[in-house]
Amino acid sequence: MKKYKIGLFIPCYIDMFYPQVGIATLELLEKLGQDVVYPNRQTCCGQPLANSGSEDDVKATYRHFMRNFQGFDYIVSPSGSCVYHVRHHYDVLEQTREVVNVRETVYELCEFLTDILETDDLKIRYPHKVGIHQSCHGLRGLKLASSSERMIDSYSKIRRLLEKAEEIELIELGRKDECCGFGGTFSIFEPDVSVKMGRDRIGDHERNGAEIITAADMSCLMHLEGILRRQKKSIQVKHIAEILNTNAL
Repeated sequence: MKKYKIGLFIPCYIDMFYPQVGIATLELLEKLGQDVVYPNRQTCCGQPLANSGSEDDVKATYRHFMRNFQGFDYIVSPSGSCVYHVRHHYDVLEQTREVVNVRETVYELCEFLTDILETDDLKIRYPHKVGIHQSCHGLRGLKLASSSERMIDSYSKIRRLLEKAEEIELIELGRKDECCGFGGTFSIFEPDVSVKMGRDRIGDHERNGAEIITAADMSCLMHLEGILRRQKKSIQVKHIAEILNTNAL
């Protein structure tokens, strides 16, 4: 497997609330022989501010991101929404060679594993019933899986990475690519709708016997986890990096 110099981008909410996801991403990439560097001065990618309509103000954050992530072969992050934002919303900056390079080399973890490292068998054992939540940015933005409204051959990079794990059972959902309702600021401005959508998503997993809900976006899982706790349900959430980083066979 080819070795690359990777800049590890850990989103702010993972850094503050789910550091185990960042650690799992680091350990997994290092197990695969990659040279991983965590730029200590990195901050937010700017998505929350931009999504609130302040994209002019957030350009300074974009430029800070650029300064921190120069000089890497690839930039890898365990967050589809943040990767999508860097790749598609940094177009408001002057498109210098440095900006274009960062936008073209930033990858979500699963697509980096399947598209760049070209691996899908990580030799792991995970004896659980797992439901895959396809986050909106990952599904329709990064094309991590085929969406149900498109008449194309079905595929999922997340499922491809999980299905070879020993003893795993990937459950089938009634609505496999429905939104969880989080949507960042949407959950703040439309909390009732957001929670109802989250309950519906959990119900689909529950009816089909899921023990674990996994995704490539911890923001979606954070939303679902909050609802699960309030409902006192036994279903757990795990970022896919945590599953893929389990002890090898």
